[in-house]
Amino acid sequence: MTTRILVLHPNLKHELDDTKRAPEARLEEAVSLAAAIKHTQVVDQQIISLEKMMASTLITSGHVENIAEQVHDQEIDLVVVDHELSPGQQRNLEKAWKTKVIDRTGLILEIFGARAQTKEGQLQVELAAMMFQRSRLVRSWTHLERQRGGLGFVGGPGETQIEIDRRLIGEKITKLKADIEKVRKTRKIQRKARKTVPYPIVALVGYTNAGKSTLFNALTGEGVFAKDLLFATLDTTMRAIELDDHMKVILSDTVGFISDLPTHLIAAFRATLEEVEQADIILHVRDIASPHSEAEKLDVIETMEQLGIDTHKATHIYEVWNKVDLLDETEQTKMMNSAERHEDIIAISALKEQGLERVRDVIVSHLKDVYRQANVTVPYKDGDVTSWIHEHCSILSREDKKDGVHFELEAPPSTIQKLFSMLDIEFVPEKNEEEDQDRVFSP
Repeated sequence: MTTRILVLHPNLKHELDDTKRAPEARLEEAVSLAAAIKHTQVVDQQIISLEKMMASTLITSGHVENIAEQVHDQEIDLVVVDHELSPGQQRNLEKAWKTKVIDRTGLILEIFGARAQTKEGQLQVELAAMMFQRSRLVRSWTHLERQRGGLGFVGGPGETQIEIDRRLIGEKITKLKADIEKVRKTRKIQRKARKTVPYPIVALVGYTNAGKSTLFNALTGEGVFAKDLLFATLDTTMRAIELDDHMKVILSDTVGFISDLPTHLIAAFRATLEEVEQADIILHVRDIASPHSEAEKLDVIETMEQLGIDTHKATHIYEVWNKVDLLDETEQTKMMNSAERHEDIIAISALKEQGLERVRDVIVSHLKDVYRQANVTVPYKDGDVTSWIHEHCSILSREDKKDGVHFELEAPPSTIQKLFSMLDIEFVPEKNEEEDQDRVFSP
């Protein structure tokens, strides 16, 4: 059964400014979001221009009446309002239109609910949905029915109507938060374990559908789900890749950001997004062919700032201008030339695998800046340590001596620290470690 959808974008005339998308662009994105839900058909779409928002229904009574006729005539099953609705506004519109109504937050939650594949992702979506639903207890909660996937805001065959009161939702939220806290602790342990390996983390961030997963696949050779679809990736995927000279990094593909991402969604996904906070390098992937690329960039920066990342002072963030192959020849040349003039910008086509070598070079160059040299002698009996050095360090020279194999090597401080612990040597980094780039560690 196909759900017929009407998408509305209420536009306050005085809200439009140079940093935001035009109403037409916002409506287009809302339609794309609605179309991303399985078994749906966007029957119609429209912008509603408003002088002010109405407390009871958000839009004017005249608009409410006109849309009620449209809903009846076009047999609309669901109206998506691309704006935040209060519980009262949602109830009043459903009563007036005699059909289901969801707002932007409900729509995003529905997509997240359908896309979450891992237990962690499902927990995070369910917490966000519960927090959203807590203020809407007059409506039926149907997330437990998983026949169709998603969270039940849209509706579907075979769904059961479960009435949950505030106390039960409160208990469920408490349990979900406890479960997610376990996830955070597990991730903390995993990060600690990675530091003893250790590999630097390179996180891919960007607006949804910017091409992060396509770039991830191109760099790793993995088959992560990548499609021209909003929120095609929800669960974080991490893979180790080798760049050059024995340098390995862990590449992390994260959930796409979007404008007006609900605050409680960011809170719920914090366990996942901590990978971005802890990253040694952040690659901000942009769809440079999108007419809204600049606005999307600002939305991503705003979300990173909410995560506590000072994007203005950060020196480990690089912009990756993706999808240059979609530009005409003149524009493509202009973008490529512009990127070449900036050390922190890379122009690529992940799909065509163009510019990937430049991505690798930038990662290597950045990490080389924090590499340190060390001199160590490994006893001949410790062949496993010698093997470990060959796998994890850049070897500048090797000499067989009477007491063992002497190495001059280069590696991140954390790798050298791990090596010294394996050899039972005390590691004492200098206080000015960040300033002294040419220091040589020697026991």
